[in-house]
Amino acid sequence: MATKPKTAASSSQGGTRSRSRQSTGRTATKTPVIAEFSKEEELVAYHDMLLIRRFEEKAGQLYGMGLIGGFCHLYIGQEAVVVGMQMALKPGDQVITGYRDHGHMLATGMEAKGVMAELTGRRGGYSKGKGGSMHMFSKEKAFYGGHGIVGAQVSLGTGLAFVNRYRETDNVTLAYFGDGASNQGQVYESFNMAKLWKLPVIYIIENNKYGMGTSVERASSNVDLSERGASFDIPGEQVDGMDVRAVKAAGDKAVAHCRAGKGPYILEMLTYRYRGHSMSDPAKYRSKEEVQKMRTEHDPIEQVRKRLLDKKWASEDELKGVDKDVRALVGEAAEFAQTDPEPDPSELWTDILR
Repeated sequence: MATKPKTAASSSQGGTRSRSRQSTGRTATKTPVIAEFSKEEELVAYHDMLLIRRFEEKAGQLYGMGLIGGFCHLYIGQEAVVVGMQMALKPGDQVITGYRDHGHMLATGMEAKGVMAELTGRRGGYSKGKGGSMHMFSKEKAFYGGHGIVGAQVSLGTGLAFVNRYRETDNVTLAYFGDGASNQGQVYESFNMAKLWKLPVIYIIENNKYGMGTSVERASSNVDLSERGASFDIPGEQVDGMDVRAVKAAGDKAVAHCRAGKGPYILEMLTYRYRGHSMSDPAKYRSKEEVQKMRTEHDPIEQVRKRLLDKKWASEDELKGVDKDVRALVGEAAEFAQTDPEPDPSELWTDILR
């Protein structure tokens, strides 16, 4: 009988750990895989994660000033997931996600000015100021949106993968969703279709431990979400989503699987958000000590910073220079987002289905 790929929990040292469960019930554990980064790769990862962190911090400030309305979900703490996965892609591969989407946009190369302007509802925003935080798109960067309906992007991402298969390209689709969305029914319908037609889609479950204010232990009977595709024979792995090298290694493996025509793959990224579910969430369902422990011991950016310093690939002054440049870029984006004109009222009647 053929073995079905499953996963075990990631080790305390990070990386991925997969297992194959045979009919005997025995498991075979593989050594955790962590990509070896060059100096250039470490510096790129540091810059890109820092850009997301500083952007989100500024977005939080603008929200507090009343310049951003509606919902606003920050990505602070989860930066390694999108940056590591993006490093495993090539031009033409597509990305689609849910409403916690600012980091995904920046990781795909969308401009900070356009993203920030959309948050403040300005003409220069990626959706002309009409989409806000949860609905931005860029055909140029193959980013097919953040989506406000929980789990909706999973079916849409499966559709994108179907297009790739139909057109006989070797492009791969990344469909991101959270631990809360992993319990939605359309997710399993998508899994079934993707496996049946061997679609080149990677389902990335960003398990940040809490779906809104409910811990994953209280919402899921099986907290190893990488096994959610087991009944469809979809391989899955748990990954240390706080280590960009582990994410890159898992991404490379999953992308190669899809490009080889073997069908879908599931990656459960074990990550953590430092802020509340949205800006209106005080996050009283977890202790300050829990959050501080994650910041102190597992922060994705600090891990890269420490490696750069330990290997003498960068000095303190050089890394401060990177931070200074990133803050300047984010500052320019915030200034543009506050001075760019608002959409003309006539825009109410454009880009809609009638």
